[in-house]
Amino acid sequence: MNNQRTNGKIQKIIFRKAVKIPSTTHATFGLYRYPAKFIPHVVAYILENYGEPKMKVFDPFGGYGTVGVMSRIYGCDYEMWDINPMLKILHSVAIMKPAKIDVEKVLKEMTNSKEEFKPDWERLGYWFPEEVLPFLYKVWGYYHSLNDKNTKLILTIPLLKTTRYFSYDDTQRQKLSKSKRSQEKINKLLISDWKGKFFEMLEHNINKVIKGIEEYQMLNPKDVKGVIKNVDTFRENLTEKKDILITSPPYLQSQEYMRQAKLDLFWLNFHQKTVKELSKLEMPYRDVEPIEIKSKTFMKYHNEIKEPHIQKAFDRYFWGVLGSFTRLQNNISKYMFIFVGHSSTRGQAIPLDKIFIEHLTNYGWKHEKTLSDTIVNRQLFSYKVNPASKMKDARTSVENLIILKRT
Repeated sequence: MNNQRTNGKIQKIIFRKAVKIPSTTHATFGLYRYPAKFIPHVVAYILENYGEPKMKVFDPFGGYGTVGVMSRIYGCDYEMWDINPMLKILHSVAIMKPAKIDVEKVLKEMTNSKEEFKPDWERLGYWFPEEVLPFLYKVWGYYHSLNDKNTKLILTIPLLKTTRYFSYDDTQRQKLSKSKRSQEKINKLLISDWKGKFFEMLEHNINKVIKGIEEYQMLNPKDVKGVIKNVDTFRENLTEKKDILITSPPYLQSQEYMRQAKLDLFWLNFHQKTVKELSKLEMPYRDVEPIEIKSKTFMKYHNEIKEPHIQKAFDRYFWGVLGSFTRLQNNISKYMFIFVGHSSTRGQAIPLDKIFIEHLTNYGWKHEKTLSDTIVNRQLFSYKVNPASKMKDARTSVENLIILKRT
């Protein structure tokens, strides 16, 4: 990277070594496999170096909810938004206090349950083998019949993970997809004691959640105010002043988030109509209101794109993301921390960080510096060759934390 790209300094950093958190999956940070997840070390670094107790933190693209989970540890009030309703569910599990649960009793009750739950999804039979579905109806019938809130919360992620393993989804890919490999896996399962395997996996995942909750409480989270909203960030207005914004916005090609989540949402009793409407809100193909992008770099890459539909998707992404930042920054008083990688369009790496900086410095923000970290384990878009364009993936192996200070 060239330090002359921006007015501020670019510094290399290894966030995993900059703060004392054992790993990216410690405590409740890694209970659920969310695409492009914010590692806790980045948020911890920000709050250790720029945060203060009772400071108000805002994340408009909440995702897995790492900003809120970390804000509690540092004693900061927080607000998080996301179109994906998984945010509220996952966050409730991640911050819950340890609760006693008789795992053996729960599994026995689940085995003997007569309750049934069938998701409202016409494609269910495509993603699950016919032999497994009646069993899953009873398992999830038990879950939805539970009245004990703590038991239900503890069961949520383990049941989602185990259920997905018994689907045709290829869990080695980052988006919902069926493959020869995943079909072979199911074929092998079906000629084995697959019900026994299901409960074995479920018990393992339950114990993992219980351990994670205990580890999180050992980090001494504070009793702070947390607000979670399932809203469309590209349209919502921030009505309350916040001290700092910490977020990782969607990638340029980000139509994977809801697609990945929908398998779980249906089992959690979200209806087909709701999920379809949420999917329509994903970038880059949704309608967004055009804005002026105040960046020479944006115009350079815009003009180099020859295909009209690709250029349209490119423009919509920046209209949406930078339109949101432009609108929301009016109620941010001190800092904005934006964590981005370099997305790719038709084999061309797009410097999102540079475009974001050039645009936002026109609105009373100074680019203080950018911290550049090497990606260790990319959870989204990990192809060597893009399957759509058949071109070599040009994304760089770094992610950048842009630090902007209110002037």
